[in-house]
Amino acid sequence: MQWLIKIQQVMIQTTTRLDFLATLPIRLYLAAVFWVAGTNKIAGFAGMVEWFGNSEWGLGLPFPELMASLAIAAEVGGAMLLLLGLATRWASIPLIVTMLVAIFSVHLQNGWQAIHDPMSPWASANIDGAMERLEAAKSLLQQHGHYEWLTETGSFVISNNGIEWAVTYLLMLLTLVILGGGRYFSIDYWIAKRFLKK
Repeated sequence: MQWLIKIQQVMIQTTTRLDFLATLPIRLYLAAVFWVAGTNKIAGFAGMVEWFGNSEWGLGLPFPELMASLAIAAEVGGAMLLLLGLATRWASIPLIVTMLVAIFSVHLQNGWQAIHDPMSPWASANIDGAMERLEAAKSLLQQHGHYEWLTETGSFVISNNGIEWAVTYLLMLLTLVILGGGRYFSIDYWIAKRFLKK
């Protein structure tokens, strides 16, 4: 029994040394996601401020210019920090807040799915309407467009705008809060190695 415990300890130590195999891909993936989200908000800043502030068709948040600026700072700044692996845990926190706001104020009303899938057990209540719109779009494109060319690399889908992707990003960010930037490929690791030696 003791040899099993020793093997387990060696495996734990080995996987700890290889933590970058998990954290690096998560950091790089999220950096790209948040960079695109943030720079799109910069490009459409006026419309973003209007959407943040409008209570009829937007989020209806107070101080919409400030809120839009904070979202941009969290996403663009967070993307750069995640890419470098610098202050990874701290950079993840405002991004978690951003994801929570997105989940509860934008996506939750649309259910789980990001894209309508009638075969999914989490298909939204409006799946019939979505599929009707999808079939109408396909029919129009088949009659008046170059449907084969348009669908050469994939088929058309209807966005459901559910919480699926936001929850996925949230869970990835929570992982980074717990694990940090990982070894070798993060500035956090080298700072800790240099300044926190015993």
